[in-house]
Amino acid sequence: MGIQENGNGGVLKYNRMDSDGMEEDVAVLCEEKRNDMSSRKYVLVCAIFASLNSVLLGYDVGVMSGAIIFIQQDLKITEVQEEVLVGILSIVSLLGSLAGGRTSDAIGRKWTMAFAAIVFQSGALIMSLAPDFKVLMIGRFLAGIGIGFGVMIAPVYIAEISPTVARGSFTSFPEIFINLGILLGYVSNYAFSGLSSHINWRVMLGVGILPSVFIGIALFVIPESPRWLVMKNRIDEARLVLLKTNENANEVEERLAEIQQAAGHVNAEKYEEKAVWRELLNPSPGVRRMLITGCGIQCFQQVTGIDATVYYSPTIFKDAGIKGNTQLLAATVAVGFTKTIFILIAIFLIDKVGRKPLLYVSTIGMTTCLFGLGLTLSLLGNGSVGIKLAILCVCGNVAFFSVGIGPICWVLTSEIFPLRLRAQASALGAVGSRVSSGVVAMSFLSVSRIITVGGTFFVFAAISALSVAFVHKCVPETKGKSLEEIEMMFQNDRPQQGGELELEDVKHLMQTQ
Repeated sequence: MGIQENGNGGVLKYNRMDSDGMEEDVAVLCEEKRNDMSSRKYVLVCAIFASLNSVLLGYDVGVMSGAIIFIQQDLKITEVQEEVLVGILSIVSLLGSLAGGRTSDAIGRKWTMAFAAIVFQSGALIMSLAPDFKVLMIGRFLAGIGIGFGVMIAPVYIAEISPTVARGSFTSFPEIFINLGILLGYVSNYAFSGLSSHINWRVMLGVGILPSVFIGIALFVIPESPRWLVMKNRIDEARLVLLKTNENANEVEERLAEIQQAAGHVNAEKYEEKAVWRELLNPSPGVRRMLITGCGIQCFQQVTGIDATVYYSPTIFKDAGIKGNTQLLAATVAVGFTKTIFILIAIFLIDKVGRKPLLYVSTIGMTTCLFGLGLTLSLLGNGSVGIKLAILCVCGNVAFFSVGIGPICWVLTSEIFPLRLRAQASALGAVGSRVSSGVVAMSFLSVSRIITVGGTFFVFAAISALSVAFVHKCVPETKGKSLEEIEMMFQNDRPQQGGELELEDVKHLMQTQ
C-alpha cells in the first residue's frame, strides 16, 4: 500500500510538474504575444507619423487638379504656364531628393522629415498669398523641395524600423497617405469651389499647411532609425529602439548584430559621400542590378501616366463630355475614393501574397484600363456611355495602380540597397520618379493637343505593357527576407530568376481577391 501510495504520489507529482510546465509555457507564449502586439503597435504609430509628409505631397497633387481651373481664371495664365505650374513641383522635388540622402545621413532620418515639413509649409503659405504667377512659382519651388525630402526619407525610415515579417505593409504607408492626401485635395476642390475665383484656390492651397501641425507632434513620438544610430556608433540607443520594435530580446540582439555587420564595412572603410556616389556611378554587378530594379520601377510608376490621370482628371472628364466645374470636381472625388480604398487592399496583401504577384496584377490591369480609356475617348466621347466608361477606366487605372506598383515601388526601393548606399540610392530612385512625373505633367496638355487625349492614353498603355516585361525580368521577390538577406540575394544571384514560378502566383491572388 505504501509503495502504491508512493507510486501514485510519484505519478501525481509528475502530473503536477507537467501541468506547471505547461502553464509556464502558456505564460511565456502569452507574454511573447503581448510583446509582439505591443511592438507592432509601436511600429504602426511610427509608420503613421513618418508618413505624414506624404499627405502633403498627395494633397498638393489632388488640390492642384481643381485649383488650377480657378488660378487660370484669376491670374489669367496661359496653357504653357499652367503646365509649368503643375509639373514644376515634380522637377524641383528632385533637388530635395538628391540632398535628402546626404542630409539624412548627417542629421538623421527623423530630423530630415522635420526639415521637409518646414520647407513645404513655407512654400504652401507663399502660394496661398501669391499676388501673381511669379510669386506663385516661388512658393511652388519651395514646396517641391520639401516634397523631395519627404518622399525620399519616409520609406527608408519605415523600412529601417520595421520587423521583417511586416516591413512590406508598413513601408506602404507613405503611398497610403499620398492617396489620402489626394482624396483630401479633391474634397477640398469640391468644398471650396463655390467661393469666388480670387479666394477659393488660395483657401484650397492654404489648407495644405494643417498636416504640418501633426508632424510637429510626431517628432516627440518617433525614435531615430536604429540603422542610422549604428552608423553613428550609438549602439546602446539603437538597441533601445530595436527593443521597442521587435518582440523578443534574442531577436533584438540578432538584428543588432546583422546591422552592425552591415554597417561595419561603412565605418571600417570610412565611406564618405564622394565614395558612395563613386560606387553608385561605377557600380559592381550586384549594385548595378539593384539600381536597374530600383530606378526602373520608380520611373515606370510615373511614365505610365498616373500623374496625368490625377492632375488632369477634370480635363479627361471634360473631353469625355462632362460639363460644368462642379460636375467635373465631383467626378474627381470618385477617383480619389477609389485610389484610397485600393491602397488599403494592398496593405493587407503585400506581405501575404508578395510583391511580384501584386506587380503583375497591377501592371496588366493598368495596361488594360489605359487602352480602354484611349478607345473610349477616341470613339465614344460626348455621350452618356462614353462618360460612364471614361469614369470606369480612370477609376480602374488608379485602382490597379494603388494595389500594386504605387506602394510596391517605394517598398522595393527602400529594401534592395545595402546600408552604406541606401539613403543615396533611394534618393536617386526618387529623382527618377520625380523627373518622370514632371515630364508627364508638363507635357500632357501639349501632347494631347497634338495627338488628342485618347491618343495620349494609347501611348501610356504601350508604356504600361513594357512595365509588365520589366517586372518579369528585373524585379525579385523580397517578401519575408531581411534587408541584409536581400542584399546578399542581389550580390550572389540574378534577381530575375524564378520569375516564371512567381507569375503562377497571380492565379492564387485572383482567387484571394
